[in-house]
Amino acid sequence: MDKKPLVVITHWIHSQVIDYLSKTCEVILNQTQYTLSREEIINRTKEAEGLMVFMPDFIESSFLDACPQLKVIAGALRGYDNFDIDACTKRGIWFTIVPDLLAAPTAELTVGLLLGLARRMLEGDRLIRDGQFQGWKPKLYSRGLLHQNLGIVGMGKLGKALAQRLVGFNMNLFYSDSIPLSVEQETAWKISRVSLEELLKISDYVVLMVPLIPDTYHLINQDTLAKMKPKSFLINACRGSVVDEKAIGSAIQSGHLAGYAADVFEMEDRAIPHRPQGIYNTLITEKNKTFLTPHLGSAVDEIRHDISFEAAKNIVQVLSGEIPQGAVNKL
Repeated sequence: MDKKPLVVITHWIHSQVIDYLSKTCEVILNQTQYTLSREEIINRTKEAEGLMVFMPDFIESSFLDACPQLKVIAGALRGYDNFDIDACTKRGIWFTIVPDLLAAPTAELTVGLLLGLARRMLEGDRLIRDGQFQGWKPKLYSRGLLHQNLGIVGMGKLGKALAQRLVGFNMNLFYSDSIPLSVEQETAWKISRVSLEELLKISDYVVLMVPLIPDTYHLINQDTLAKMKPKSFLINACRGSVVDEKAIGSAIQSGHLAGYAADVFEMEDRAIPHRPQGIYNTLITEKNKTFLTPHLGSAVDEIRHDISFEAAKNIVQVLSGEIPQGAVNKL
């Protein structure tokens, strides 16, 4: 009997996905809730032909040199800025992603961040837990969302999914993107295209929905923050390094920025040189002006099952001699 190809999974996956892979592959698992060290992943992958990776992983040339048998690296993710695709291509390794399953849950969470920040929900929760609530009082008034201006920076799949969900809030919606929506989409979503500078100037709420590429690194920085409408709010559910967290902290402390909500952080973007090793402290300490969640964008059980299952199918396709459906490179 032919030996099954070895496949390594770096993080927890559903049992159904394990069963699917085990039919054709020998699988090495990490069914804990923890991220393995780089050294441990390399040690497990030295003889592997397939590898399933997740957001905390980081793959570049030296990793690939230590794992010469790899034929496919399947990302259970959509954004792949932590992975050196050129290095994979040079070594004849397919790199795949799951492009279509993360937009809806990420847009859902973004709406939650928007509402939580706008309506001061965390402050209210703390007030009750601290024993200060004895009934209604004229406290914690907020700006709310009705008739406010909201600008979406980036109108890819994430931006579109968010725009669809905001239609019923009766806000004034704007977006900036190099590619315009169709007239039908703009009409259906009641959204208008403007320049980034104009969007920052007029928006009460700015939501970032762009990928992390060289042009978007620190897109929101000291200069662009200064162009934002005073007392506006910023929401980031795309990639941490799209913003300069230190500049955001300063804008919050000065009062120019009314609040910041984020599900992603600069420390996560491991391909960025000199990235911070933790969340900028002011974002932690300004509890009444920040709303932070631990990268929950796609953390919906059924969807996470489907994401890892799609990644597993990409692995099986390559090991069966097929072109993987989620490939981002060409061999």
